[in-house]
Amino acid sequence: MKIMNISHRHSVIPSKFQNHNIKNVFKFKTRNSFPHSFLICASHSHKNGSTFTISCKLKTSKNDIDKKSMDKSLQTKIVVPELDGAPSLSRAEEERGSGAPVKPPPLSSKKNVLGLLKGLPRRILAVLSNLPLAIAEMFVVAALMALGTIIDQGEAPGYYFQKYPEDNPVLGFFTWRWVLTLGFDRMFSSPVFLGTLALLGASLMACTYTTQIPVLKVAKRWSFLYSTEAIRRQEYSDTLPRASLQDLGIILMGAGYEVFLKGPSLYAFRGLAGRFAPIGVHLALLLVMAGGALSATGSYKGSVTVPQGLNFVIGDVLGPSGFLSTPSESFNTEVHVNRFYMDYYDSGEVSQFHSDLSLFDFNGKEVMRKTISVNDPLRYGGITIYQTDWSLSALQITKDDEGPFNLAMAPLKINGDKKLYGTFLPVGDADSPDVKGISMLARDLQSIVLYDQEGKFAGVRRPNSKLPIDIDGFKIVVVDAIGSTGLDLKTDPGVPIVYAGFGALMLTTCISFLSHSQIWALQDGTTVVIGGKTNRAKGEFPEETNQLLDQVPEIVESTSSTQSNNLSG
Repeated sequence: MKIMNISHRHSVIPSKFQNHNIKNVFKFKTRNSFPHSFLICASHSHKNGSTFTISCKLKTSKNDIDKKSMDKSLQTKIVVPELDGAPSLSRAEEERGSGAPVKPPPLSSKKNVLGLLKGLPRRILAVLSNLPLAIAEMFVVAALMALGTIIDQGEAPGYYFQKYPEDNPVLGFFTWRWVLTLGFDRMFSSPVFLGTLALLGASLMACTYTTQIPVLKVAKRWSFLYSTEAIRRQEYSDTLPRASLQDLGIILMGAGYEVFLKGPSLYAFRGLAGRFAPIGVHLALLLVMAGGALSATGSYKGSVTVPQGLNFVIGDVLGPSGFLSTPSESFNTEVHVNRFYMDYYDSGEVSQFHSDLSLFDFNGKEVMRKTISVNDPLRYGGITIYQTDWSLSALQITKDDEGPFNLAMAPLKINGDKKLYGTFLPVGDADSPDVKGISMLARDLQSIVLYDQEGKFAGVRRPNSKLPIDIDGFKIVVVDAIGSTGLDLKTDPGVPIVYAGFGALMLTTCISFLSHSQIWALQDGTTVVIGGKTNRAKGEFPEETNQLLDQVPEIVESTSSTQSNNLSG
């Protein structure tokens, strides 16, 4: 017997099975031996739950078999033992019939955890690559940087107590507690700024991974179009009625296109570098942010004012700015100020000041010497020494041909930011409570103003002029004015990374303006159907393509073939 068709039904149940717990009824259609006959089977379980029975009965049509044969039925019973521990079908039916809920098998907690862990990276990438989130992060970084320029950085806590007091908060709420708690006194190394910067970097990397790299992979594929309808649906389309696909490919290659032919189809593209540019821009921004973060957390800074003729050790001046700061061997270098001098305008104002510096190693050997000035620093062993300030440290004089005496000069805060220095030469009994003397004032190194014991103007002398001046019976000679150089020292390992990032950013930004243009063509008999699109310069692309198509030669029938056609006609 060959079984051809199987149908599954629940509604038709023979009467002899009504008293049993019938699970399913099957109808098998048979052919060959019993045409137009069916084998009806029913499965039911016994009440003891140990076995269940499948009963089958052959049904045939009256046209194919007589009544006597019809009374004979074919019945088959298959007894299948139940598995140990498995619930019987009758019990399950009873539970359903009684309305009791059937609990599904419990899911494995390990599988749930593994499923969550597998889907977690995709969810994180989807959140980080969200464009509104990245824009918001950039605004926060820009706002924190602006705030860092408004709030004075690196000052003592007392400075912020006075500038941002609690009894008069800025904007009604901003006090010194905000500055010191959030680390705004050192904004660019604060956890708030570095955390926001790290989040922005993660968003850039996620966007590159989920968006830019897939777009680049798609752009590198050769995508041929094999239907004229698909080509005509492009942004630009045209038709050459008498042209060759090969001639079009040669013209496109001359215009800088990469051309690929496959049968009657052509694909060409130009400006693929423009697709690389967004990835390069993201990498450049990551370099800039990484270099800035390294500068904020791994550099050393310090400043010192050194009189002419004295020296200092670099390591004694520099202080770390973050947890990544690491000293180097150059910190043991000793700096000696050989000379400090200034240049002046014709009006007498200071135009530039210079420091002649010598660097000595640990053994006392001079390793470098350079005269620095503003915007012309000294660089050695990763350390940069800038000329930033100046002052007057002492005035060297002689009194009645005695000396010379070095008189310390102190800064006087008069007339705002303009510098004024003064010193005092006692005259008479120095132990007297009412000491009188000669006062000397200087604004720079080129002239000294002298006053007598009564505070009256006595005269002006230039240092090194050797011209004496008589004041209250004393002969005073101004020998020299000793200046002090103000130096800023810095180590910044992030500077090369930042410079490289800005260079790459400028380059990739220019490359990103290159248009990625694509052209498809299909040879349809003697007609060539052309279509194309571009991601930039959409106004210029049709004009440029038309100029290229105008150069494609037209196919013309030869003279011999024309004459033969005329003769045959």
